[in-house]
Amino acid sequence: MEFITSQHRYYTLNYYLKKRFKKKVFKVALNGNFTCPNRDGSISTKGCIFCSEKGSGDFAGNVEDSLQDQFNMVKNIIHQKWKDALYIAYFQANTNTYAPLSRLKKLYEEAISLDENIVALSIATRPDSISDEVIEYLGELNKKIPVWIELGLQTIHQKTDNFINRGYTLDVFHKAVNNLRKHNIEVIVHVINGLPYETKEMMLDTIKYLNTLDIQGIKIHSLYILENTILGQIYQSNPFKVLSLDEYVDIVTEQLAILRPDIVIHRISGDAPKDQLLAPLWGMKKFVVMNEINKEMKRRDYFQGCKYKS
Repeated sequence: MEFITSQHRYYTLNYYLKKRFKKKVFKVALNGNFTCPNRDGSISTKGCIFCSEKGSGDFAGNVEDSLQDQFNMVKNIIHQKWKDALYIAYFQANTNTYAPLSRLKKLYEEAISLDENIVALSIATRPDSISDEVIEYLGELNKKIPVWIELGLQTIHQKTDNFINRGYTLDVFHKAVNNLRKHNIEVIVHVINGLPYETKEMMLDTIKYLNTLDIQGIKIHSLYILENTILGQIYQSNPFKVLSLDEYVDIVTEQLAILRPDIVIHRISGDAPKDQLLAPLWGMKKFVVMNEINKEMKRRDYFQGCKYKS
């Protein structure tokens, strides 16, 4: 496979970006001051049980700053080493299509105009919070600049969905993917390994399902149990089993082996907020996790898609 390098045996985002844009490309996480229907009462006020009090996007920009200031702060750091870098404007925090279309247009078009070196717009959202009207607009915007939509699936299993209070069914997710792809918008899917009471086979089944969909990217990471979350309270009062590092490495290695080889791997390990993390503590060692996965892929002589069955 062309994406196999001395460091990786899977289709990394870095490889994809360099191949597509011919330069080093960085994501700049922006905070558009969005909320979430799973928190504001539209669906629930509790949110997904693993989310912190402020919701998703712990590493997005400061909401008190303008988009320009948020962008410049990151660019100034990157520019010290990569003077000719390119950028992706990334709306990360909470549900970034959950607003009237007029507001979304203003934010998105401001974001792609922040710098002449912005080459794509990435938007994290929920599949139940992206209307046909918004998708149609994003389809038009996608003709000017690549638009990526990140959808948080986490799992295909309804029992787990009910437990984590995700708030939408698999059918809703499936429909959103299909509607986005009708407009040629790239879709990136978030998956969490180690959700309470899920088996290895259940986590592999989530990947097998995604192989059947027209998606372009995936983010895989371990469940992080954080303080001041509903899941954290459950764990502290009645601890349940969490994945060990070895178990996580084994599961991701097998997931990559069965994953379609054309799907770009945007993440195989997340960034756990160290000051909030209850478990697993190995989640603080992102690069150790990545290195262990790479070593295990080589040890088994695996590469992404080597066990894929169409």
